[in-house]
Amino acid sequence: METIMSPKNDKIKRAKKLTRRKYQKDYDRYLLEGPHLVREAIASGAQPETIFVTSKYLHEQAVRDYYDQTIEISSEVAQHLAETPTPQGMFAIMPLPHVELPTNLAGSFLLLDAIQDPGNVGTMVRTADAAGIDTVVLGHGTADAYSSKVLRAMQGSQFHVPVVSANLNHLIPKLKDAGVPVYGTELNDQALPYTDVAPTTNFALVMGNEGNGMDPALLAQTDQNLYIPMRGRAESLNVGVAAGVVLFHLLA
Repeated sequence: METIMSPKNDKIKRAKKLTRRKYQKDYDRYLLEGPHLVREAIASGAQPETIFVTSKYLHEQAVRDYYDQTIEISSEVAQHLAETPTPQGMFAIMPLPHVELPTNLAGSFLLLDAIQDPGNVGTMVRTADAAGIDTVVLGHGTADAYSSKVLRAMQGSQFHVPVVSANLNHLIPKLKDAGVPVYGTELNDQALPYTDVAPTTNFALVMGNEGNGMDPALLAQTDQNLYIPMRGRAESLNVGVAAGVVLFHLLA
């Protein structure tokens, strides 16, 4: 097994670049950090190009299964590769997935409209996975699914539920043509309490930007707006929390 002790090694320099979108696109690869995420990736059938591990993880099953692709690294190298203050000692260079929308637009969809906070994006993908959503769609202005912060927040859920990028202005009419009702999340005079909608497995739910809400052009295309009645004095919920409340009701 090869051992790398210096962050200045060319393989480490390349791996570090793969935390940035430009280089992810150039190389069609991204860097995954942490034993949990690497295990989830491999369990899903994704094939790592290279695995980097500190001595702590030399006996991991992932290392045994991909021995020829594994490189032992020093703690200094791990610190250099890590996007977190405390590196976990395992990283993998993974192929960048090219996930497409299903040809048959049926089932449940979570549409994210310009959700900018990576933690919110990752939380909603993870929540969608837990609730049983079929597809998560990242619209224009939404944080990139393969940024390090989104990857950490998704906690591997991207390996369980398809996460695709699409123009929501183009997608919503197609969903409606396919008989998929599209629900917005804008509080207005026409909005209904989310509990007024019967649970279903065929719908699309749009969650809008944290500060500005839904794009008016998207809002105009929805079949119905939903809101969450507030019993307390808080003016609003975090968008990730709100998505969870509505999704678990609709998919009950």
